[in-house]
Amino acid sequence: MIDTSLGTQFLGELLGTAVLVLFGGGVVAGVSLKWSKAENAGWVVVAIAWGLAVTMGVYVSGYMSMAHLNPAVTIGMALAGAFPWNYVFPYIAAQFIGAFIGATLVWLHYYPHWKQTEDKATKLGVFSTAPAIRHYTSNVFGEALGTFILVFGLLSLGAGKFADGLNPLVVGGLIVVIGMSLGGTTGYAINPARDLGPRIAHFIWPISGKGGSDWAYSWVPVIGPVLGGALGALSYNAIINKDMGMWFWVFAVLFVLVLILSMTLDKKKELV
Repeated sequence: MIDTSLGTQFLGELLGTAVLVLFGGGVVAGVSLKWSKAENAGWVVVAIAWGLAVTMGVYVSGYMSMAHLNPAVTIGMALAGAFPWNYVFPYIAAQFIGAFIGATLVWLHYYPHWKQTEDKATKLGVFSTAPAIRHYTSNVFGEALGTFILVFGLLSLGAGKFADGLNPLVVGGLIVVIGMSLGGTTGYAINPARDLGPRIAHFIWPISGKGGSDWAYSWVPVIGPVLGGALGALSYNAIINKDMGMWFWVFAVLFVLVLILSMTLDKKKELV
């Protein structure tokens, strides 16, 4: 555990997550909004920039906090025994506040471009994720899988040795490959704060010509990453540390139950 006060760690998580969302949301705005010089730059630009956004967020916060920048990572690390439970809520609160601030800065930075952009879904996409095909079962599975790999990968990277200062770059590379390989289905939130914090900002601020904030989908990029991150951490413990405790089975059952609920929602949607 980093040797700083909880207040300093709170600030580190807040600033790091704000930077992450500022750069990540900023590249989506640049690629998506009308009259931006980066308009139509494409998915590869978005995926690379999101990886660098995470890298920069980790560099900003790494000397103040554990640089989780993601509630799913914080919960997963606590379940793996690598993070104290009494710090979980302050970290998550800081991450959500930071994500909201980062999204607000994106809105202000691109202020005249919102009016020039007619499509409401495009505007929402700057702030939060949306599935390419709305199929809740697949969407939950995809978000869980991406976050499973993220947390399992972070724990694996932590077991290796890197030159000082290089670890954030490797973490950014992990985000890039997740985005390019698995992100095309849901937009790979893999982070509840990154999605819900900016979605709340979209709901609150008077963005020109905005539509709804798609609350019907908002639970997917929250529940999916939390379950996937938890299972990633617990699976790491089971495989590497030979420690398969009760929590692994609890989250495995929860994951199955959420998938069953998702299937029910999909069937209801097909009947409409």
